[in-house]
Amino acid sequence: MRVSDVLELLAGGATTEEVLADHPSLERDDVLAAIAYAAVQTSHVVIRVA
Repeated sequence: MRVSDVLELLAGGATTEEVLADHPSLERDDVLAAIAYAAVQTSHVVIRVA
């Protein structure tokens, strides 16, 4: 399962528990890792131009 699949489920309103119940191959740490990965990928420096 891709990180984006997990994030789409969560964004669609699924709880972590629902994701885990529907995808028994995943563990809670997998869901948390997907969220952490997304946070790192979307972190960027903001440069203000005057």
